[in-house]
Amino acid sequence: MAIWQRLKHQLETLQPCLKCLLCDETTESKRLPICTDCERELPWLRAHCSVCALPMHGAEWICGECQKNPPSFDKVVAPWSYSFPVQGMINRFKHQAQWPLGRLLGDLLSDHMLHSFADGLVRPDLLLPVPLTKQRQRQRGFNQAQMLANSLGKALHIPLLSRGLSRIIDTPAQQGLDAVTRKKNLRNAFFVAPEVELQGRHLALVDDVLTTGATAQTLSKLLLKAGAARVDVYCLARTPKPGTQLDL
Repeated sequence: MAIWQRLKHQLETLQPCLKCLLCDETTESKRLPICTDCERELPWLRAHCSVCALPMHGAEWICGECQKNPPSFDKVVAPWSYSFPVQGMINRFKHQAQWPLGRLLGDLLSDHMLHSFADGLVRPDLLLPVPLTKQRQRQRGFNQAQMLANSLGKALHIPLLSRGLSRIIDTPAQQGLDAVTRKKNLRNAFFVAPEVELQGRHLALVDDVLTTGATAQTLSKLLLKAGAARVDVYCLARTPKPGTQLDL
C-alpha cells in the first residue's frame, strides 16, 4: 500500500495544474478548473433561511414565508446566490451545453455537500434529479439536474433514483413567472412510478436553481404522499427576492 501511495503521489506531482474556466489563469488545483481567487469571489450564501435557503440580511433562522407557510420539504442546501458569475455559469451549462462548466459546478456542489454532512446534515437514502419531459430533454439534449445528480451520487456514494420520477406535462418555461403562476403550471405535471418503493425513505431532490420553490414544493408533496419520510433539496443556487441587495 505504501508503494502505491508513493506512486500515486509521484503521478499527481507530474500532472500539470489546470486552467481556470473563469479567468483562464493557471489554477493551484490539479482537480478543479477554478483558481482560488475566482472560487473565493463566487456569491457564496452567507445569512440565509435555514429552511428554504432564501438569502437574507442579518441572522434570522427562518424566513417569514417559511414561518407562515411551512414547505413540504425539510431543507434546501445551496452553496451560492443566483447572481454573477454563478448565474452565467449555470446558464451557459444549461442552455449552451458547456459541459466543462457543468462538471465544475457538480464537483463544487459535491464538495459543499461533503462539508454540510461533516457539519451534521443528515445524509439522504436516495438522490432524485428533477425530471424534464421527454420532449424538453430531446430539445436540450440532456437534463442538467440528472448530470448534477450523477456527480453528487458518485462523490457522496449515495444511490440515484433516475426513473422513478417523471414529468408528464411540459409546462411553459417557469423563469420569470410569479409563485402563483408557477404553482398552476405545475399542477399534475409530475408522476411517481407505483413500483418505486419510497416508504420511510429520506430523499433529496437535485436541481440547478431554486427560485420560488414551487417545483420543489410540488415534488415534495408528491413524494411524501408516496410514502417518503423526508425530502430535502440540493441545488447550485438560490434566487434572492427581486430587488434585494445583499452583501454576499
